[in-house]
Amino acid sequence: MKAYDEIRQGEKGAWVSIVSYLMLSALKLLVGLASGSQALLADGLNNTTDIVASIAILIGLKISRKPPDPDHHYGHFRAETIAAMVASFIMAAVGLQVLYQAGTKFFKPMLEKPDILAAWTALFCALVMLIVFRYNHRLAKRINSKAMMAAAQDNRSDAFVSIGAFVGIIGSQFGLPWLDPLSAVLVGLIICRTAWTIFHDASHALTDGFDEDELAQISKTVKKTPGVEAIRDIKARVHGNNVLVDVTIEVDNMLNVVESHEITEKIEERMLSKHNIGHVHVHIEPNKDKL
Repeated sequence: MKAYDEIRQGEKGAWVSIVSYLMLSALKLLVGLASGSQALLADGLNNTTDIVASIAILIGLKISRKPPDPDHHYGHFRAETIAAMVASFIMAAVGLQVLYQAGTKFFKPMLEKPDILAAWTALFCALVMLIVFRYNHRLAKRINSKAMMAAAQDNRSDAFVSIGAFVGIIGSQFGLPWLDPLSAVLVGLIICRTAWTIFHDASHALTDGFDEDELAQISKTVKKTPGVEAIRDIKARVHGNNVLVDVTIEVDNMLNVVESHEITEKIEERMLSKHNIGHVHVHIEPNKDKL
C-alpha cells in the first residue's frame, strides 16, 4: 500500500535527524564547555532534546505502519500526529529551561567572552542543519507527513538557533559579552515558538480540523466532475499522512445505479490526480430540485 511505503520513507528522514543531532549536540556541548559559550551550550542542550523528539517521531511512524486491527479499523496513521505533539512538549520544556539558565547569566557580576572557536562551531552546525532541513522538508511534502514536517520545522529552527549563537559569540568578541547570553535567550524563545507551532498543527489535526482553503479547492474539483449537479455536504480530515474526504452529491434523479456509480469513480480519480487524495467516500442523492 502506498501510504505504508511513504511512512517507511519518513522513517529514513527521522534517522537522518537522529544521527545529525547526536553528532552536532556532542560537538556543541564539548566546544561550549571548553570555550565558555552559554549560547552554544544552550544550542547543544536543545539538540539533545531534539534527539528524544526525533526518536518519538520515529516510534510514531513505526506504529502508524501497523495495519488495521479489530480496535483500529482505520489503521494507526494518527500515531505519527501524536508523536509530533509529544515532540512539541519535549521542545517546550527545554525551551523554558534554556530561557531560565540564560536569564540568570545576566545577573552575574562578570560575563566572560567565549572563545572564537565556539562561533565557527555554531556556523558549521547551522550549515549542516540547513542541509538536513531541505532533505526532510522535501520528504515531508512528498509523502504528506505531519510528523516529518514537524521534524523539518525543528531542523530549520535549529539552524536559525545556531546562526543566532554565531552572531552572539562574534559580538562578544568586540566588547559586548552580554550578546552571548542574549543569544541564548533568543534560542530559548525560538525553541518555544517552534514547539507551539508543532503543537498547534498536531492538535488541529487530532481534533479533525482542516484547512478551509484546501477544502474549497477540493469542493471545486468535485463540482466540476461531469454528472455532479450539486454538493449537499462535504468535509475532510487529516488521518496521519492521509486525507479522508466525505462528500454528499446530488445527481440527476433519472440515473440508474451503474451510471451513478460511474460518477463516484470519476470523483475518486480526480481527487487522486489533482489532490493526491486516495480516500474518498461519496454518497449519492437525487437532485431535490427535480423531484
